[in-house]
Amino acid sequence: MTRWGLIGASTIAHEWVIDAIRANGGEIVSVMSTNAERGAKYATDHGIARSVTSVDALLNDQPIDAVYISTTNELHKDQVLAAAKAGKHVLCEKPLATSLADARVMVEACRAANVVFATNHHLRNAASHTAMRDAIAAGKIGTPLAAKVFHAGYLPPHLQGWRLDRPEAGGGVILDITVHDTDTLRYVLGDDPVEAIASTQKSGLAKAGLEDAVMGVMRFKSGLIALFHDGFTTKYSETGFEVHGTEGSLVGRNVMTQRPVGTVTLRNADGETELKLDHKNLYETGVARFHAAIAGNGVPSASGEDGVWSLAAGIAVAEAAKTGTVQHINPGL
Repeated sequence: MTRWGLIGASTIAHEWVIDAIRANGGEIVSVMSTNAERGAKYATDHGIARSVTSVDALLNDQPIDAVYISTTNELHKDQVLAAAKAGKHVLCEKPLATSLADARVMVEACRAANVVFATNHHLRNAASHTAMRDAIAAGKIGTPLAAKVFHAGYLPPHLQGWRLDRPEAGGGVILDITVHDTDTLRYVLGDDPVEAIASTQKSGLAKAGLEDAVMGVMRFKSGLIALFHDGFTTKYSETGFEVHGTEGSLVGRNVMTQRPVGTVTLRNADGETELKLDHKNLYETGVARFHAAIAGNGVPSASGEDGVWSLAAGIAVAEAAKTGTVQHINPGL
C-alpha cells in the first residue's frame, strides 16, 4: 500500500485525486495547508487523519511514500525539492513551475534522489486519446499533416481567483490549459513542437495583465501544424481534438475533459467508423501507473520531462502573443 501526503488542500484533490488514490488502494496519511483552520476542516471532510501547516511536518512527522502537490504554481519548485530530499515520490500538478530553469532543477533533483517524478497531465489517460494515438501509429490516417485542439470552456466561479488575478502564481489560460494541449498533442502524435505563434484575449474574467483566452498555432518536428483555442469564457462551446493525415482523419468530440467521455470517429476512403473506447476514470488510471512506477513496473503516464516540455510550449506561446513573433520551443533537456 502506498502512503500519501497531500501538499495543498486543493479543489482538484477534493474532486478527483483523493478518490483516485483510494481507488488504487492508497492511504492518505496527511494533508498540508498553510491555513490551519482550512487544513483541519479539509482533513475532517475527507477522512484524513492528520493536517499540518508545513511541508517539513508533512514529510517528516508521519511515514509517507509519496506526495501529491497541488498548490499554486510558484510554490511547486521548493516543495518538489523538499520531497525529493526526503526520498518521497512526487506527483505534481502542471505547470511544474513558472520558469523552465526551475522545472529542469526539479527533474534533476528527483532523478538524483532516485524517486519517481510525474506531472499530472490527466488527458494522457483518456481512452479517446490513446485510441487516436494507436490509430495513428497503425497508419490509419497515413502521415499526419495537421491537428486542431478545441479546449475553450467556462471557468466556474469556484475555480476562479488566482488563475485570473495572480500572474506571479502562473495564472492565465496558457499555463492552465495550453500546457495540457501541448502534452496531449505530444502523446497522440509521438512528435514534439518546435515553434509557436499566438494571440491572446482578455474578454471579461482575467485581471492584472493575464489572459483568459488564446488562439495559436504550433509547428512540430515532423512539419505538422496544430491549431489550438483555449479559453475560460465560452459557456456553450464543446471540446474537441482532430488529427488530419494524408489517408484519413480522426475526429474526437468532447474529449478535452476530466471526465471519461467523448467519441472518436475515423474518416477515410472506407467511410466513417466510430472507434471503440474503453472509458475509465482518467485520474484512477494515472494513479495506477504512478503506483506501478514506484514498484518498478513501468513509468508514470506523464514524466517530469513531459512536464518540462509542456511548460516550454506554454512559455513560448505566452511570449509569442506578447511580442507578435514566432517563438522557438526548447525545453533544454
